[in-house]
Amino acid sequence: MSEIKLFRYGNTVAEELQAKGATIEKELQNVIEKNMYDFFGVRFLQSEYRIDNGRMDSIGIDENNCPVIFEYKCHSNENVINQGLFYLNWLLEHKANFKLLVIEKLGLKDAEEIDWSMPRVICIAGDFNKYDEEAIKQINRNISLIRYKKFDKDLLLFELLNTNTVAPLETEEEVSTSKGTERTFIEQYEKAPQKIKALYDDIKMFTLSLGDDVSENTLKLYQAFKKIKNFVTMEIYQSKILVNLKLNPDDFNLVDNLIRDMREIGCYGIKSLQCIVRNEKEMELAKDLIKKAYDNN
Repeated sequence: MSEIKLFRYGNTVAEELQAKGATIEKELQNVIEKNMYDFFGVRFLQSEYRIDNGRMDSIGIDENNCPVIFEYKCHSNENVINQGLFYLNWLLEHKANFKLLVIEKLGLKDAEEIDWSMPRVICIAGDFNKYDEEAIKQINRNISLIRYKKFDKDLLLFELLNTNTVAPLETEEEVSTSKGTERTFIEQYEKAPQKIKALYDDIKMFTLSLGDDVSENTLKLYQAFKKIKNFVTMEIYQSKILVNLKLNPDDFNLVDNLIRDMREIGCYGIKSLQCIVRNEKEMELAKDLIKKAYDNN
């Protein structure tokens, strides 16, 4: 496993801060639940969510409106992965239960926007072994392994070790959408002109090349690219690509019909800064902005 070292330096000799684990699993869980959106872009719903054969440590809904299960372990020898997968399979068979929970905690509007195409498990532990990282590659589920380290003075480090992202699940809601007037992202891509497809493919490959920590998620209506949280989402249409970036619009010169502030307008995915791409020149501008979003998030 890779090793993370944290130092404090100043006018004296550099001092290495010693990492330590949470004294108990619940301590780690409490910190994450209180800061879940800031840490992972997930809105916290409930702690110790009870089901027939156990209880999930934490459950939430992410930036893409997909269900997320968190499982925590303080020691690397505990079987956190299988436990998380068991809970995820249960959730997929009891979608109505989750919808009721969202209605209770967030309201009906948020419950109607639940996206079941990319539900996932986030496993957080003091460490994982090489077999854990290889095992999730063989599992047809969306699962992330995150190692944590605690340091002095309330410092907490998260290291994304591995993410397994599989093809989106086709849901009844998605089938209904595809038969209606609103096309899914995959349908939009398939029906787009070759010029637009080529522009999108180029932007996609550029985004994925920014780092090993970038993963790609295909949602019903848009494509999301994330590290631990989304930093860019994209929509594709017949004549343009909409690139939505996690950047503050106040920091940029807005240009009509090219770079827009979406905070009050709304769009699919990230609702901050949007760049419209119709040709190669605009594509290069979008790439510069994507790199900034990657570096800043």
